[in-house]
Amino acid sequence: MMSKPFVKIVVVSLSMLVGCDKVGSKPESSNTPASSLSMDMPPPATVEIHAHPSEGPHHGSLVELGKEEFHAELVHDSKSVTIYILDSDAKAAVPIDSPELVINIVHDGKPEQFKLTAVPDDGDPSGRSSRFVSNDTELASHVDDEKALPKLSVSINGKSYRGVISHNHSGHDHAH
Repeated sequence: MMSKPFVKIVVVSLSMLVGCDKVGSKPESSNTPASSLSMDMPPPATVEIHAHPSEGPHHGSLVELGKEEFHAELVHDSKSVTIYILDSDAKAAVPIDSPELVINIVHDGKPEQFKLTAVPDDGDPSGRSSRFVSNDTELASHVDDEKALPKLSVSINGKSYRGVISHNHSGHDHAH
């Protein structure tokens, strides 16, 4: 059995060999040619940190579109549903040229489709919208129902995206 001081010495020695930069910091560049580096030591590992926000800028729940190419933010109350199209970081609006998007649900065992109409947000260029709205109270009442299996379908720059709308207590104003 190894003694505790011996284990500490090994851990400290290994950390000195590998090095430890702050998370997210960029490695310093070196003017040393690669051919003169020791072949015994592996190159330092680069760790990419990608934060996953839990809500969008309008305090709604997020829906991943593609492999985080875009996000949709769902905000609703008992009377309306609003979807905002956002960038890959879920921070900035992405106005698109689509006149509508669709939410598909299953209600009482039957599939239903609800269209949300483009309602350009402030700052959206002419002919494009980052905001889509439905005042259908049936959709508003079912969008939180996990049994309804709500899914968003939208076309962005000619490519179709689908996203699963997960139940989330943030992003809406009605009480549960």
